[in-house]
Amino acid sequence: MPNNCNFSDREMMDDALSSQKFITDGYNAFANECATPALLAEFMNLLDEEHQIQHDVFAEMQKRGWYATEPADQNKVNQAKQKFQGMTL
Repeated sequence: MPNNCNFSDREMMDDALSSQKFITDGYNAFANECATPALLAEFMNLLDEEHQIQHDVFAEMQKRGWYATEPADQNKVNQAKQKFQGMTL
């Protein structure tokens, strides 16, 4: 049966970005529940690699004008800093 479903480059990139976000969510949850340092280190390495892939896809989409971002308002940044300054865990 022929495949009549053709996705545009933008749709494929959007799907790739969504997939990477899903993958990093999973690896993050797994890393939070590791019982051994070796397993934690492995999941952290995987998580780092997947975040890099996610960023690469995001940067390519942004370069093509498919993921627009606006600079943060400096006043709001300063307000957020002041709000959380001095908080400790």
